Amino acid sequence: MRIHAVLNRGGGTLSTMDLDALSARLREVMTRAGHDTEVRIVDGAEIVGAIRDACAHPQAEIVLAGGGDGTVSLAAGLLAGSQKVLAILPAGTMNLFARSLGIPLDIDAAMLALAYGRIRNVDIARVNGRPFVHQFSIGMHPQLIHLRSRMPFHGRIGKLLASARAALATFRNPHNMEVALTFGNAEMITTTSGIGITNNLFGEGHLPYADKPDGGVLGIYIMRAEHRSDLLSFFVNMGLGRWRRNDQVEIHEAEEVHLKILSASRQLKNAIDGELCPLERDIHVALQPGSLRVLVV
Repeated sequence: MRIHAVLNRGGGTLSTMDLDALSARLREVMTRAGHDTEVRIVDGAEIVGAIRDACAHPQAEIVLAGGGDGTVSLAAGLLAGSQKVLAILPAGTMNLFARSLGIPLDIDAAMLALAYGRIRNVDIARVNGRPFVHQFSIGMHPQLIHLRSRMPFHGRIGKLLASARAALATFRNPHNMEVALTFGNAEMITTTSGIGITNNLFGEGHLPYADKPDGGVLGIYIMRAEHRSDLLSFFVNMGLGRWRRNDQVEIHEAEEVHLKILSASRQLKNAIDGELCPLERDIHVALQPGSLRVLVV
């Protein structure tokens, strides 16, 4: 098959690698498996245009995105509903969607697995039309990402350490908001420090990612922590992958969710697959079951 690969030079793992050598290795592995591969290496500022070019190329049958969940999310949104296939070279900090698909996290192992992989249809979700493959969130998670973005760090380990420092600062000063939610036959108004809407339900006992990427539901996670001790319990349980047994989280599932931000206007943000965006006050989230073709092991 014809593969167009885009490698994000600023991706967590890729930022410390010899990308010319990696590109040569990628071409070699794919050629041995019978694929014709073009590789483009770009800086973070160029990633959007490069991914768009690869997805739009008439000869591209597979678009390989090398980077983190933000890079993957962009490619997935452009490919969803088409016959083209998304391949993921996991090179971000957490690589949560790659984990959900069972792709090896080691770069060499991932290349070999993808070279002989199979095509699978999985779900994608959209928030006000914008795609996401992992999670849309408001409240504490975007607050943490915003704080981390103001901290100097380099590479994957540096980003993890910065995330830990940002989580501690968020823990000390969480922002509550009043939100109205409608999903299925349910309507509720709640005050919460965080809501996450996920592309399928998180699995148990590991990092927050879905065990079934084709499960056909949105996960709705509403934080119920009222005191700092509750927040501490929430973070501990999240780290251990305890969701169903986490008293600080209320969990629902639906195929469509409508949110309205009722709190007084201020410069709030949301996070879409780890990328900060301005928070709209009227939010519609919908699942698109089976609309994304991906390469898996």
